Amino acid sequence: KLIGTGRYANLAKGVTAETWRNIRSLNIPWVFGDRQQTRVYPNGAVAGNLIGFVSKDGRPLAGLEISMNSCLTGTDGKEIYEKGVDGIKIPQSTQITQEAKDGNDLVLTINSDLQYYSQQVMTKYVKKYRADWGTAVVIEAATGKILAAAEAPSVDPNVYYRSDASDRGARIFSTPVEPGSTMKTVTTASMIDQGKADALSQVVAPFSLKLFNRTISDSHGHAPERLTLTGVMAESSNTGIVKLGRSLSAQTRYRYYKLFGLGKETGVNFNGESGGILHNVNDPNTDEVTKLVEMFGQGMSTTPIQAAMIYQTLANGGVRLSPQLVEGCRDASGKVTSVPLPKPVRVVSESAARETINILENVVTKGPIGQTAKIPGYRVAGKTGTAQISAGKEYGSSHAISFIGMVPAESPKYVLAVTIYKPRTVTNSLGATPPWKEIMEQVLHAYRVPPSRSHSPNIATTW
Repeated sequence: KLIGTGRYANLAKGVTAETWRNIRSLNIPWVFGDRQQTRVYPNGAVAGNLIGFVSKDGRPLAGLEISMNSCLTGTDGKEIYEKGVDGIKIPQSTQITQEAKDGNDLVLTINSDLQYYSQQVMTKYVKKYRADWGTAVVIEAATGKILAAAEAPSVDPNVYYRSDASDRGARIFSTPVEPGSTMKTVTTASMIDQGKADALSQVVAPFSLKLFNRTISDSHGHAPERLTLTGVMAESSNTGIVKLGRSLSAQTRYRYYKLFGLGKETGVNFNGESGGILHNVNDPNTDEVTKLVEMFGQGMSTTPIQAAMIYQTLANGGVRLSPQLVEGCRDASGKVTSVPLPKPVRVVSESAARETINILENVVTKGPIGQTAKIPGYRVAGKTGTAQISAGKEYGSSHAISFIGMVPAESPKYVLAVTIYKPRTVTNSLGATPPWKEIMEQVLHAYRVPPSRSHSPNIATTW
């Protein structure tokens, strides 16, 4: 390739650093090398959806590679040397005018072992249910730290181009879906905080209910039921929650939705984060039916992280924190510069949070679906959700199923939210509890959480 009249010939591309060092040691005139930096991700697909990836020329393309590029980026060095008329570098003439400087380290809140395990669990169930995708996010209730943010399918940043484009982001932050019945927890906590209801508030819940020009119904046919608020949650009655929730004005419900962090980004500062959809109650284009069905999670949308932080708020005594994914940026000396976080927000009183958690415990101990989330030796509080997915202007036959819970319920330490989108072998939220249970059991084991020493409260579900 060196023979002839041409002024340039490409000998090889993409050789290893070791190969280039061997070639350079031969001191062959006219042979030059252009260095190209390459990101190597030794953990492969573990947290790949969070970390993101870079292009061949080192440009950040997704995830933390983009949002925290200022921490990760190094500084190029500069070198000057003399060369002869033939273009060959004159020996001993090199002068380094600026040393190259490595970028800093990004310190995450993620527990890599728990992240790996959670991804394995979600991959198993997404395949089993033949679903489009699934997510699981673990939150430390008292700090808002994200300990795991698992997705299936995941992406290996080393070979990101082998994944579908839709699987290369982080749906936990970027993909809002209707939350379904997990939103009933917000309605319940809001009523209790306003003194409009308590765990034993009574309602007659019919199978269907006329709301202006629309009829809503429960998931299964039944005669009118005499339910308490606890029973409404345990049976996940749409009609019951709407009849009780009307005790709050639409403006008051909207204020609580915003206090719980809905309709806006969480403050986690992740590239491509969505704020979901929350209709302004004061907008004349927001119809009256939408204002009512929002009480059970229709007509609005939340990202998986927003949904998880609703339950973090209750687990933290009614105080909402910002989810934290990045601990800080660590320089070569070991100094960590923390990432500023939004101030905590008091959403409901501590007593209202406690009573809501007691109700959620009875969802698990008495609810027909929630019982599959029981963990022997621990008090569990949580709520299932089954949301229909719209197909055009109407709802179709596909669903997004979820379960969000906290353990131990008497003094919640960890919150876990599981979402599975378009499962084809299950049609209700029963399918979300097995992966939730498997992951939460691993959380309790990893952090050595002692078993509960008290019993769940026994609250009447009927009257």
